[in-house]
Amino acid sequence: MLRSGGSELTITEFTAWFGKLKLDSQGEVQDCDLFDGNPEKLAELVVELQENSQAVPLKRTDLRDAAIECSFVELDEDYDVLLREVCIRAAKSQISRTDSDDSRIIQAVEALDDIDKNVNELSERLFEWYGRYFPELEMTGEELAGFVSAYGSRTNIPEGHELFEKASKSMGAELSFADEELLRAFANNICSLYDTRRYIENYINNSMGSVAPNLCEIAGASLGARLMSMAGSLEKLAAFPSSTVQVIGANRALFKHLRSKAPSPKHGIIFNNPVIKNAPWWQRGKLSRALASKISLAARTDFYSGELDQSIKDSLDKKLESIRQANPNPPKKKPHGKGGKRKSGGKNRSKKSGGKR
Repeated sequence: MLRSGGSELTITEFTAWFGKLKLDSQGEVQDCDLFDGNPEKLAELVVELQENSQAVPLKRTDLRDAAIECSFVELDEDYDVLLREVCIRAAKSQISRTDSDDSRIIQAVEALDDIDKNVNELSERLFEWYGRYFPELEMTGEELAGFVSAYGSRTNIPEGHELFEKASKSMGAELSFADEELLRAFANNICSLYDTRRYIENYINNSMGSVAPNLCEIAGASLGARLMSMAGSLEKLAAFPSSTVQVIGANRALFKHLRSKAPSPKHGIIFNNPVIKNAPWWQRGKLSRALASKISLAARTDFYSGELDQSIKDSLDKKLESIRQANPNPPKKKPHGKGGKRKSGGKNRSKKSGGKR
């Protein structure tokens, strides 16, 4: 606090995007410490200022005059051009920060779904196409693609091969050289897609162990990544209650239950977990609730701490074992009553009584 002409002058420090300013109570600049004019460094300072907002009221709302007064820029146009460049760089920096580890896993899961859809359609096309030339070949999918890529025409199968006899007696049409080369190239592309699928699947399995170790331990790497993908992120999955986690992926059954009197779904995509998939039908509902509860807890632990907690897995194993021991046999069905009209309590008095009243 300074004194000017017998009165106290209050000085307030404020950090602008171009420097640190010392302002009086009227908003006039008393002193300034300017930053480097490099747009990249200024953009980093802008992002930092946005994250740590200043609770300093300003009398002067337009900082353009202050920048010119401190000789940071000479003209209004220079201020606008530099500020625009700094804001663009700061926005790009913030966008790049949103590329988190779980978002990359989600993109890999969606790419895996796209590959599965395309490779299934292409494999079906290859099966129908090559079946015209070798209908006795009992192969599908990757096995068929590898066979066509390796041999092409059935006439190229060597004598010692197990399919040589079938190929020599085949009723299929003859395959021309041009068609053989086309089918081989087509099969090579399908084999490449299968290789890419395995590569992406290995990437998901390895990444889940570091990004969400507890979720990977409880649900498995593949199922855990798919749960994150369907929820939108690890943060959103951690915010879901266990009842929502239990029915993720059962949208149709859930809407049918809400619209009509259909029974509520007991499980969604978590059915693919061996704990539920290999269990007897009468245990699946209870096992699904227990598994969904621990998945929700594991997701929250991964999001807030990121460290593996073995007690979650141990608690789940005890809970699942207690459910199996308490429900070893299927429940007995309730007996249904015989259909028919309800009998009246009194006698049938259809005839008129002959006595006097």
